[in-house]
Amino acid sequence: AFVLGYVGRLVEQKGVDLIIAILPRLLADAKVQLVLQGAGDRALEQTLLDAAAANPGRIGVHIGYDEGRAHLLEAGSDAFLMPSRFEPCGLNQMYSLRYGTVPIVRRTGGLADTVTDTTPETVANGTATGFLFNDANPDGLWYAVQTALAMAREQPAQWRALMHNGMALDLSWEASARRYVDFYNEALASRSERVG
Repeated sequence: AFVLGYVGRLVEQKGVDLIIAILPRLLADAKVQLVLQGAGDRALEQTLLDAAAANPGRIGVHIGYDEGRAHLLEAGSDAFLMPSRFEPCGLNQMYSLRYGTVPIVRRTGGLADTVTDTTPETVANGTATGFLFNDANPDGLWYAVQTALAMAREQPAQWRALMHNGMALDLSWEASARRYVDFYNEALASRSERVG
């Protein structure tokens, strides 16, 4: 089975309604499972609980938050869904990258900053780490999920490369601070050239 995971608030801002909208398409593939953990909008929670009850063994839902369970879910999934409508930073995609769980995210905010889309160029240069989609709608998410599934099934060596690329990233504060210092020094040098 191919396991898609989600950990986070169960609210529209996080795109949970998009996940719900593609459930029929996900369930049409007998080898796909979905596991979710979170709390939030009661109607979204109930929809997910109903879907899990109707599809035992295919959909697992835990309402609430448990730190240990969250990390097990992220580490144990093949791909991690994060279809946020907006996301200033985001930590879950970084946890997923560290665990070798390939993120499927919407191209917004911190998600776009930390996940490198899988394209022929990024696969060739070894920088691809996940799958990004542009439009915050079910079709956008579905396209990214289908693309990920196709690679995992048809190009397992490339899928493993994505996993390794993600695990090799340095997303630490130290790395961010180094990039900031480099940027600051470039700005100073550029200013000196213009003034001098």
